[in-house]
Amino acid sequence: MDQVFIEEVVKQISNLGFPALIAMYLLTRFEKKFDQLIELMTELKDQKAKN
Repeated sequence: MDQVFIEEVVKQISNLGFPALIAMYLLTRFEKKFDQLIELMTELKDQKAKN
């Protein structure tokens, strides 16, 4: 492979690596919150159905 191509690929990976890492971290943190939110919404729906 061409040396310039390899350097460009490494540069792009380093540029995209940090934002991708932050995105994965935030998604895993928010996943717990989303699960809690879904559970709460289900409970509210069930309570409304009983009334």
